[in-house]
Amino acid sequence: PEHRLVEPRIPQNTGNVARTLCLHGLPLHLVGPMGFAIDDKKLKPPLDYWHYLDISYYDSLDDFFSKNDGPFYYFTTKAPQRYTDVATGGAYLVFGREDAGLPEALLAANQEHCIRMPMRDTCRSLNLSNSVAVAYTRYCASGTSLSCWTTATCETTNGNEEHYEQNRDFDRLLL
Repeated sequence: PEHRLVEPRIPQNTGNVARTLCLHGLPLHLVGPMGFAIDDKKLKPPLDYWHYLDISYYDSLDDFFSKNDGPFYYFTTKAPQRYTDVATGGAYLVFGREDAGLPEALLAANQEHCIRMPMRDTCRSLNLSNSVAVAYTRYCASGTSLSCWTTATCETTNGNEEHYEQNRDFDRLLL
């Protein structure tokens, strides 16, 4: 999937997500306003390979929706259906702010496309970058139109050339 981060606030989370997606040749979409500048010193390690990342920037959710067609799946702790129970092939996976999640109005208008990760309700939810990694791993393991590997940003295939060529379909993720 293509990953979308909506109004991320913590540069380290965005850096971890960027690193995960970059290493697997998956695109990242960042929806503003963000709580930091892309040149923030806290992003320094990921900035070392930022030029390999397939990244798109949007000023707002309205800007994003005007430039992209769905389907969209919205990760929220409030959703009745689990992300493992939904076939999201070819969809955008949308993750909200670390401190507030996605806008309530967006979730209310799209309840049939809201999904959650099963977690104890007595604990805080997963960190944003961990949630993206869990979602990515699930789709990679299930074979759902998601490339586990790609030659797009890698100079070496580590002996997995056959696997690289067989798995070229991408879904989309929005943060």
